[in-house]
Amino acid sequence: QVPLVETGGSLARAGDSLRLSCTASRRSFTAGAMAWFRQAPGKEREFVAAISGSDTRTHYGASVKGRFTISRDNAKSAVFLHMDSLKPEDTAVYFCAASRNWSLGTNYDRTTEYDYWGQGTQVTVSS
Repeated sequence: QVPLVETGGSLARAGDSLRLSCTASRRSFTAGAMAWFRQAPGKEREFVAAISGSDTRTHYGASVKGRFTISRDNAKSAVFLHMDSLKPEDTAVYFCAASRNWSLGTNYDRTTEYDYWGQGTQVTVSS
């Protein structure tokens, strides 16, 4: 059973904003550090942003830094990705991921760092 469910993906125009949400599908699930990755057709999964369990540390991929903001609500076991100034190159399936570890390790930008994944939500940005 997939413990994470992403929502909020949509068709947008360049310059628009979107907010993605990711919540646990099981009430008993407690996520540690969480992250967003994305995958465009024909490309490898790319790191977007990560946040520690305590919400005190965040990291961003170079291509989204300054435009995207990651946040979380531990009471709801949820993580969010607010995306501003969208570009056509942001078009991808966006995946939420969660780690059993509360803190972010040095490999926070690697898919192998995370234990649970959602099935993804499509974001399409037109020019």
